[in-house]
Amino acid sequence: MRDMQFSELAPEFLGQLPYGAFLSVQHAGEINTMTIGWGFIGYIWQRPALIVAVRPTRYTYNLLEKEREFTVSVPAAKEFRKSLALAGSRSGRDVDKFSEFELMAQPGKTVSSPIISGCHLHYECRVLYRQPLNADELPSELIEKFYPQGDFHVLYFGEILSSYYNDSVG
Repeated sequence: MRDMQFSELAPEFLGQLPYGAFLSVQHAGEINTMTIGWGFIGYIWQRPALIVAVRPTRYTYNLLEKEREFTVSVPAAKEFRKSLALAGSRSGRDVDKFSEFELMAQPGKTVSSPIISGCHLHYECRVLYRQPLNADELPSELIEKFYPQGDFHVLYFGEILSSYYNDSVG
């Protein structure tokens, strides 16, 4: 694993994100991962940051509210396609995603939440701030398309504590 500046990894992260990445959280011995396809990377409050969106209906949300840290593991293009699809469609309340979807948790370098072994890029973050989306501020076409059940995301602003590339994958 090679430590890198978060910005060096950003182009690959942003290129892969529409196809999926794993957001993982561990709290009090409970571990879960979910698929994300939306996010932002940048610099805010003089810190590198990764912003992820999690719906309150997700099992990961409950863990993230307690632990306040997370990892994002980004597979190489076309890797982990089946696991990404399954992790995004099944709840960690009902299934152990790691054993069911052949994912291996590996300890993070700086946070207690694990990374997904075999992925190329990894970000480890601690939550600086969280903000529920305000439906009154969203255009109606976005609400109709993405929130017909009213299950609006909470945005988590994660300070990137560590970012690295796995040279041995691929």
